[in-house]
Amino acid sequence: SALELVPFGIKPLLRRAAAYEALERYSLAYVDYKTALQVDCSVQAAHDGVNRMTKALLEKDGVNWRQKLPPIPTVPISAQTRWSVPSAQAPGANTPPATAPQGERDETAAGMERAKMLKEEGNEFVKKGNHKKAVEKYSESLKLSKECATYTNRALCYLALKQYKEAAQDCTEALKLDPKNVKALYRRAQALKELKDYKSSIADIKSLLKTEPKNTAALRLLQELNRA
Repeated sequence: SALELVPFGIKPLLRRAAAYEALERYSLAYVDYKTALQVDCSVQAAHDGVNRMTKALLEKDGVNWRQKLPPIPTVPISAQTRWSVPSAQAPGANTPPATAPQGERDETAAGMERAKMLKEEGNEFVKKGNHKKAVEKYSESLKLSKECATYTNRALCYLALKQYKEAAQDCTEALKLDPKNVKALYRRAQALKELKDYKSSIADIKSLLKTEPKNTAALRLLQELNRA
């Protein structure tokens, strides 16, 4: 009813999407989240919703899930959120917030969404045991968005492919983004062990155990390293 009064209102779109999601009507929720992003691409709740629905629909309908979607309405430019630059003739006009132009923000948001989709595709290849293909997807994703989880995921693949230097390098990049990341510390320790750099490997495990002192995999690896 609210959308009949104000077509493309952000709040009603997000709340209806959340209701559809709760009812497990994921395709309708996806359409509302995507419509909300057309109105304002900076709404994080809509980005998160699209990612959740993409995952749910992929699991439910497989790789061809997009073909089963209802049509996504096109939001007219007049309804899209844009910063209008005040004219010089308007005295005392408010200065717009210091932000990137709409086109750039749209491009950034689209890039981040594409990066997340590529990461999800990489995850699917990992589940199938196709680590080489997963590395390709993660590499494409990282070109668009440097994300800690993507680095640690690619490191896992490199370990499986016995590319230990690359695995250690990816974990180092992940730790620049999140210095206490447990997966990055553990996987780098695994890679360094294989590269016979036992001292550095032990240092990583000890750092990890400060965060998670009861991490059984880390404790087991430390025992192996002490015997090495």
